[in-house]
Amino acid sequence: MAAHAARLVRARIAASMAFLLFGLALGAWTSRIPAIKERLGLSDGWLSVALLAFAAGCIAGMALIGRLTDRFGSRRMLIAAALLEGVLLVPPAIAPSLASLAVALFVFGVVHGTLNIAMNANGIEVERAWRGRILSSLHASYSLGGVLGAVAGSLFARAGASAGTTLVSVGAVVLVLAAWASWWALPAAPVARESSQRAPGAAGDRPYYVLLGVIVLCTLVGEGAAADWSAVYLRDDLGSTASFAPYAYAAFALAMTAGRLFGDRLATALGPAGLVRTGAATAAVGLGAALLLDQPYAGVVGFGLLGAGLSGIAPQVFSAAGNHDPARAGRALSTVVSIGYLGFVLGPILIGAAATVVKLPAALAIPVLLALFVAIAARALNARRAPAASLPTEDLVA
Repeated sequence: MAAHAARLVRARIAASMAFLLFGLALGAWTSRIPAIKERLGLSDGWLSVALLAFAAGCIAGMALIGRLTDRFGSRRMLIAAALLEGVLLVPPAIAPSLASLAVALFVFGVVHGTLNIAMNANGIEVERAWRGRILSSLHASYSLGGVLGAVAGSLFARAGASAGTTLVSVGAVVLVLAAWASWWALPAAPVARESSQRAPGAAGDRPYYVLLGVIVLCTLVGEGAAADWSAVYLRDDLGSTASFAPYAYAAFALAMTAGRLFGDRLATALGPAGLVRTGAATAAVGLGAALLLDQPYAGVVGFGLLGAGLSGIAPQVFSAAGNHDPARAGRALSTVVSIGYLGFVLGPILIGAAATVVKLPAALAIPVLLALFVAIAARALNARRAPAASLPTEDLVA
């Protein structure tokens, strides 16, 4: 029993490292986008084309990997994608032209999207074996990785290092973490064989997964709004200084990380639907009140409450999707995550378009309204799930 417990702890650490390296790679890449833009002499418009190639690759990877994850197991897909993440992080930094940059970003996006599905599927398997909620803490590792990647990029930039040097260095760290995670990662679960006869098929569950995906989409619109528009709102609409404006996103990111650290405990206390309902209501009231108060400090607090409220939603939705039918967890996550990711990509564009008509403060009411919808739709997480107690946890880590 002690050996079983130790193997399970190692499996959880491996899953945490997968989430950490996922955030580390993304944070490092985004931090060096300005340097890559300058090196290639790109306008904002052409840079957007390249970034859309990355987003398209992510969605393609998320949409295609589900069946492979179910067939070959999350561990195999996780290891392959994590190793490729470290390798394919480098080409965008050394691409000699816009076309090659777009191709490099599309390929990197495919692997990044693949890793997103594989690591969440593996995390759900570890959670099932753990017999307790841990997925929110894994997402906290992703948030921490993003911060570390951004800090690393900033330090390299301050030292005058090129984007290539930055991403080669971070890519090497990603490879080390990936190799370590592959050694300890949870093996394929026999539950896929046992549950393959329990349901008539994924088609009947698809409307449920689409609803879960829409919930995540609404949540990620809020995340995208905070990332792209919070500083602009404080500086241009509330008249804050350029040095104060970034505190809005800093408050959002810190609150989201802290919320994910405590999210598993809150989900145990409130239940998944209760946590999603409470979190969405907190996000809506927090940002909504800040928009009405129309003051810089209120804006910082409002975006902080938005981050705290949204922090626990995606992990609980992913867990609900992956546990609804464990035999098809990969396909379920592909549907939910790929739909949800559209919110992060298209949400800021929607808000920007609305801001041209009704001004930015009114446009920021969009994530408020979507958070209220999530609070209403939270009952979807009460749908029947596979009972964790019935799953053969000893075999999962043997």
